Amino acid sequence: MADSSPLPAESGLVLIGYRASGKTTVGRHLAEKLGRSFIDLDAEIERRAGRTIADIFEDEGEPAFRSLEERVLREVCREHPGVVVATGGGAILRESNRCELAKFGIIVWLSAPAEVLVRRLRLDAQQRPALTAAGLVDEVPQILKEREPSYRELADVIVDCSARSPEDVAELVVRMLRSPELALKERR
Repeated sequence: MADSSPLPAESGLVLIGYRASGKTTVGRHLAEKLGRSFIDLDAEIERRAGRTIADIFEDEGEPAFRSLEERVLREVCREHPGVVVATGGGAILRESNRCELAKFGIIVWLSAPAEVLVRRLRLDAQQRPALTAAGLVDEVPQILKEREPSYRELADVIVDCSARSPEDVAELVVRMLRSPELALKERR
């Protein structure tokens, strides 16, 4: 049963964070709790492109994927106000995406240390191969270090998801959204 939403109807909720931080699973739980629709941005990109993200990367390269991601993100934000959106881990790389997300609604960063993310990625290695030739153990800390400032700057709410179940993370986010102490950053 959906809780009454602590967010205005037009305000979206966005989950950001590194791969395997739980954005999709937590997003589904949050959408249910808030009585909102849910969109997984990576799944939406694949649906619209008619192929997997891995295929897009392989056939066209990362710049082409990032351009497609930017377009789909912009369309989702403008066509679906008030939904819960789980972004891909690198969606925050482009300034235009960060601006679009900031206008869309509340941004929750699902944070976890590199070693937790590596462990999770290894459990799902066939679905989530390494992004670089360095391999997961070297790649994750490096990319996380590069992206962390953008995650931190963009986030209204930061939740350490390393030792919590997705259900517990969703419940914590809802409690945080209802908290009068939550001081949201001024939006442009």
